[in-house]
Formats: sequence, C-alpha cells, structure tokens
Amino acid sequence: MLSAVEYPLLDKVNTPDDLKKLSSSELERLCADLRSYIVRVLSTHPGHLASGLGIVELAVALHYVFNTPDDKLVWDVGHQAYPHKILTGRKRQFETIRTYGGISGFPKMTESEYDSFGTGHSSTSISAALGMAVAAHLQGNDSRNHIAVIGDGSMTGGMAFEALNNAGVAGANVLVILNDNGIAIDKSVGALNHYLTKITSSRTYNRFKTKIWDISGDNAFGQRIRRFFRKILLNLKSNFFKQSNMFEAFGFRYFGPIDGHNLPDLVKILQQLSTIKGPKLLHIVTQKGRGMDMAVQNPVVYHAPGEYDVETGERKLPSDKDQPLRYQDVFGYTILELAKQNLDIVGITPAMPTGCSLNIMMEAMPERVFDVGIAEQHAVTFAAGLATQGILPFCNIYSSFMQRAYDQVIHDVALQKLNVVLCLDRGGLVGEDGPTHHGIFDYAYFRPIPNLVIAAPMNENELRNMMYTAQLPDKGPFVIRYPRGKSVNADWKKPFQEIEIGKGRCLRNGKDIAILSVGHIGNTAMQAAQLLSTLGVEVGVYDCRFVKPLDESLLHEVVKTYSHIITIEDGVLKGGFGSAVVEFLADNGIGIPVHRLGIPDRFITHGSLRELHRECRIDVDAIVETVKNIVNEDFK
Repeated sequence: MLSAVEYPLLDKVNTPDDLKKLSSSELERLCADLRSYIVRVLSTHPGHLASGLGIVELAVALHYVFNTPDDKLVWDVGHQAYPHKILTGRKRQFETIRTYGGISGFPKMTESEYDSFGTGHSSTSISAALGMAVAAHLQGNDSRNHIAVIGDGSMTGGMAFEALNNAGVAGANVLVILNDNGIAIDKSVGALNHYLTKITSSRTYNRFKTKIWDISGDNAFGQRIRRFFRKILLNLKSNFFKQSNMFEAFGFRYFGPIDGHNLPDLVKILQQLSTIKGPKLLHIVTQKGRGMDMAVQNPVVYHAPGEYDVETGERKLPSDKDQPLRYQDVFGYTILELAKQNLDIVGITPAMPTGCSLNIMMEAMPERVFDVGIAEQHAVTFAAGLATQGILPFCNIYSSFMQRAYDQVIHDVALQKLNVVLCLDRGGLVGEDGPTHHGIFDYAYFRPIPNLVIAAPMNENELRNMMYTAQLPDKGPFVIRYPRGKSVNADWKKPFQEIEIGKGRCLRNGKDIAILSVGHIGNTAMQAAQLLSTLGVEVGVYDCRFVKPLDESLLHEVVKTYSHIITIEDGVLKGGFGSAVVEFLADNGIGIPVHRLGIPDRFITHGSLRELHRECRIDVDAIVETVKNIVNEDFK
C-alpha cells in the first residue's frame, strides 16, 4: 500500500482530475514522489525502468493540461508509460505490473479508458493519433486533442515518417511530442539522431521563433504576423540559422527543443498548443533514467534491469558460474567465431545490438555490424541487397518484430532465393512482456513461404551447428528460431558440425506413442518421457529440428512404429509445426491419430513462463496427461 508519509502528493492523486487541484510547487513534488515510487516498486517487481523515469514531468504536464481520457493520448513505445499508468487510476495495482493476472507493462485499451491505443511495438503512435483525429472530425468533434508521445528511438521507424507525411496534409488536430533522449534500448543511431543533435545544440532559430510567437498573440492580427514571419523563417532557416526544416517540410508547426524536465515550461507550452489547431510537433529533450544515478549512467542496462537494491541501485544478479549461457549470448559469441573464419559474414540488427548480443561482434568488428535503427523492413531488404553482392548477412530480429518485415522476407529474400540468415530471437512465449512480444506466430507465418529453410535448435550446440550450416555455400534463405532465456548445457562451445537440411533425430525409443517436437521445447518432451517411464509408460521422442523441410523419412519411420503421435510446439497451433505433420499424414493417406499441443487460438497474457506454459498446456504435466488419456482410451 502507498504511504502518505513516504509519498504525500502521490497519495492525493488517483485520477488526472486530482492533478488539476494541485499548485505548481505541489506538481513539482509530485514528480519526485512518482520517481521514488517507480524506483521502489520496480526494485522487487522488475520491469522497464529508465524510460519511465525520463518522462515523469511530461506525464504530469499532459494530464494536468489536457482533458484525458476525452483528449486522446498515445504513448510510443509503451514501456515509457509507467508514470501515465500510476496517474490514471492504477497506482495501487502498480506492484502487480507484468505479473500473471496483474496490469500490463504496456498501454492496453481493455485495461483503462486512459489507454487510447495499445503500443507494444514502436512507431505506431502518429498513425493511430491521426486516425483518431480524422474520426473526431468526421464525428463533428474538432475540439478534441490527439497527442502522440513518440520516443525511445521510435521516430527512426519508417512508419512514423509515413504518418508524418499523411498528417501534414490532412490538417487534422494532432500534436506529436518527440521525446528526444538520444537512446532507444541501445544508443540511437543514424542521420535522424544527428539531425536532432544539431537542433538541440544550436537554438538561435528556436529562441527567435518563440519570441515572435509570444509577442504576436492569438488574435487575427497576430496570426497574420505569424504567417508572415513563418514564410521568411522557412527561407532563412537553412542558410542563416544553419538549420534544416524537416518537420515543417512535412507540414507540421515545429516548437522546441525545450527541456522536458522543466515542468512549468512544459505546462505553459502545452497550454498554448492545446489551443492551436492542425498538425504540431513539440520537441522535448529528456534524460533517460532521470532521478536514479545508476540508470542515468547506464541507461542500456537499466532499461529493464531486473531486481536491484533500492538504496544503491546495484543489480541483484544470480551467479552464472557453471550455468548455461543465454541463447542470445550463444548466438553472439558464435557469430563472432564464424565471422573470423568467414570474411563475408556481417551482422544486422534493428536497434537491438545488446538485446540480441550482436554487441559482442560489434565491439570486435564494428565495421561488420550494422544497427539500422527501429526499422525491421529496412533491415531485411538491406540484408537482401548485401546478399546480391556475395555478402552473407545474419539479420537478427526478435520473432514478434519480424512480423513487421513479412513482405520483405517474401518479396526481397525468398522470391530471389538470396543467402540471408534470419535469426529469430525470443521465439515462443517470452513471459512478462506479454502478447505484444510473444514470438508465437513465426512457424505459421513463415511455413507457407517457398524457398525458406526453417530450423529451431533444441539446445545451444544445435544453435551453433545451425548457424554454421546456414553460412555454408548456397544454402539460400535460412531461418533459425530460438527462445529467450538460458540454453540447456553449460558446456556450450563444441566443434562445429554441419546438420543435414531437413534431417531430424530420435532422442528416445518407445512403444505405441511418439512425441514429435521442434526447438527448445523438446527438452520438456524429454522430461515428460522420463517421468512417464517411472510410471511404466515408454514413449518415443523425436527432435524434428526443421519445420521446413520436414524429415519425411523420419515421419514414415514413426508411423510404422507407433500407433499415436503427439506434436508439441511453443508456437500457435493454427498452421504451425503440428499442422505440418497433419498435412504430411493427410497427403500420404495415413490415418494415425495426432494429438497437437501448442499455443491456442487466442492472445496469451503476460506472466512467468511457468505460468504461461501451464495455461497453454505445453508443460510436462500437459504432456503426461495427454499420454495417460491416450493409454486409458486405448486400453480400457
């Protein structure tokens, strides 16, 4: 429970209406309460820390000035919205964030009327806010404000610029707030980052323009003065003030940059902007992790630091001695090892070098690793272009984010049968990040695409061998999908071995019932088989390794030996690995019963992996129960 002694101002605020009752000095103290509360709660209930700390003043100012939820507020990316959640009726639920049955770590429309749009993936806010603004106009409600807060690197996504291009000519009542903190999860890259740095380091133009704006006033005469000076400034800006006019070229009125931690200034300018119709962009400069020294000093690590000491900020890390490496680290060390042997190998990531461990190769070979910003579509086609010239790109994208580059995989890679290795990190259920981040659709959405090889390792050595195999000559488009978290064995670095494409393996012989798996979940199948053995039931276990092409010779062997098949996958049942097995049996006129275990046809909530595996019935208990039901049905 909140303590009125520890958080005297925060204790008074349950909805944005309560904010409007506070004085300016009280609003400042409320910001301190908010930061302190977030730091305290997340020390024992891990979540996204540094991003939310950076926008505390902005969240307070927005809800103080605007009439939410009637005025629509969209946060992009949503992990920066923790202060917003606390201010909008979820203060006492905040300790449940990202836990099973608790509130989401991202804005979620079904969770609160203040969450105008769900934003787990980046660069969507301007499009969504524009849609809301156009809808309001069509419904005769032109007084409503529509605010898109875009930050943490989201402006580097191409979709944001598509929306700017549309909004600038639509004339809709949209306010875009560019939260410029110079960092996404890793440090922001690219020409846009350089442009924003140039703006924030040379403010002559902006001070001059703001002065004219303040003097001219909001009456008709003042509006004519503003239009006159705006025409002059657009011509002078690039030469006299050494500034480009990118946002104004899109048709937006540009304001800023201003200090995003100066609450009185934020309130003042937002009040002014709330009365100005049409597309506007406010550029604010913030500090990611503000209010916590450790987060400011290392915003990459403290983006989502896990548990930490609330007094010192020191992270509480489990001992990794004699523990398996995370799959992402196996990837990171292995690609560096392969790149030393094969000079054609390069690495590509859309703004996730640390998240996918390409930072390991980046530190050793910076000229051969490319962080392209939050731009999955570009990442894939960039890889395809490299491949046309004999370069071998390993393009690492989280499974959930790979959905955004689906057309590029089909049109630019698979159709042209280019040697591109697509590494899908975070395949399967990912836990506390929830439905926006679960990588459960990849088998199903990649399986229909011709020319693709789709592989999934059961452990760290299989991952290394699949990466080694994929970089051998003329393998074509190659997908390697692996999960979040630790691999299986501490002894991860063994000599490379080529894996025959489409070749599975028998892990355990059995009688009557065979379990077919693909990927890491094969370890769950083995645990279940061992437990069943103690109960006197022997089942066969097969690691198919490849979703495409399937090992048809292995499947023919299985159907000759066993009377029942169980398939298990940590992907959706609709169109996934189990469906591929059923299609094979149907195409070959084989009538053996198949019992499919996998992710059901619904979006899966957030929670621990243990809780989610139990909910989706892909844990050891579900396999054992399925086998028992088969045995009881056959032999009763």
